[in-house]
Amino acid sequence: MIITPNREASLVRAVVISLFTWRRAATDDPLDDDERYGWWGDSYPSIADDRIGSRLWLLRRVKLTADTRRDAEFYAREALRWLVEDEGVTDIEILSEQADVNRLNLRVILTISTGARLEINSNQLWQVIYAV
Repeated sequence: MIITPNREASLVRAVVISLFTWRRAATDDPLDDDERYGWWGDSYPSIADDRIGSRLWLLRRVKLTADTRRDAEFYAREALRWLVEDEGVTDIEILSEQADVNRLNLRVILTISTGARLEINSNQLWQVIYAV
């Protein structure tokens, strides 16, 4: 099964916005400073607890470990959950791969309602983590 070019472009754009808009940190998230960041529009959601973005930014200064990979996959899955709820995506698979000692790539695989799968590789579009 095939995904039309327009649908593919829309899904890629949705994934990039969802992963790389900074979601406000939760009250129990460890922070480097006192700033919880986040998109101001989340202060006035039209649907209760509807948030945009991910908490991947929390990993910007952490050492790349198995826990970091697990957290990155969790934050990505959390940020993309709305695609299943709203957009006809039936499944989201998140895979992480340590590219080198300073970089973690994410691969997102979306399955849409027709059964077609779209793979979005971070090494083609963005760099998820660059540890210092």
